[in-house]
Amino acid sequence: MVEKKTIGQKVVNGFIVLILLILALSCLLPLLYNLAVSLSSKAAAEAGLVSFWPVDFTLAAYKEIMGDKSFFVSFWVSVKRVGLSLLITLPVLTMAAYPLAKTKEEFRPRNVILWLFVFCMMFSGGTIPWYMVMKQYHLLNSVFGLAICGGIPVFNLILTVNFFQGIPKEMEEAAMVDGAGPWHILLRIIVPLSKPVLATIALFTIVGHWNEFFQGLVLSTGQEHYPLQTYIKQLIFQLDTSQMTAEQIKQASMMSNTTLNAAKIFISMVPVLCIYPFLQKYFVAGITLGGVKE
Repeated sequence: MVEKKTIGQKVVNGFIVLILLILALSCLLPLLYNLAVSLSSKAAAEAGLVSFWPVDFTLAAYKEIMGDKSFFVSFWVSVKRVGLSLLITLPVLTMAAYPLAKTKEEFRPRNVILWLFVFCMMFSGGTIPWYMVMKQYHLLNSVFGLAICGGIPVFNLILTVNFFQGIPKEMEEAAMVDGAGPWHILLRIIVPLSKPVLATIALFTIVGHWNEFFQGLVLSTGQEHYPLQTYIKQLIFQLDTSQMTAEQIKQASMMSNTTLNAAKIFISMVPVLCIYPFLQKYFVAGITLGGVKE
């Protein structure tokens, strides 16, 4: 009887491993395909001959993207944008979520403020009013404008509020008995215990600001102020042969929109793929504990 149970467990475990392998491949194969297409020739990409290995290997797409100094300027703009957004978003969300995690008896306007946040998340003022506000505050062509243009991400705020509500009240009560004030409790107790949700929000913030291109297009009037994704998005419209040198025309002839798009997708993923392993151990706990409210 024990052997049958053990064999059954092995079968179930093997089936689970098989499913996980299939899911892992479903995530990995699109990355390999994009890389293969970006390294293939124009003719092979347009003919659909590329699978998971480059055909007629060429770096023309990457040369087109990275051969210009503007690429590195835009890359640095995106790095500054992500860094500033983290410095702004994490403290603001933490300070906003802490009082909202209290009960209505402890913080009377809690429900009103929380519903105002939810209302703003569901209904937007529109692009034109948003642009006028950003212009009024002189945030055009500014990395600060790109960093704060999203305001407070309400979804992340709700995750943080739910996570804070899961921290035992007895810890705060014990700290208050010892004479600790709200700021001391927040900085010395709540924040150290909130690494999972803060790491999750940091990952969301990094991915969101790194991949976003539309706000950079609206808030920037010159290419020198473009973040990376906006710059790469504009490359496809810059293949005007009348303004190209002979070498640039030769490179453009070797490249298609398919290879260029594959190259920009792969380049966009590299920084996030490098950061994600360091935050992965906190990600699941942050989503689980912050996304479910008892």
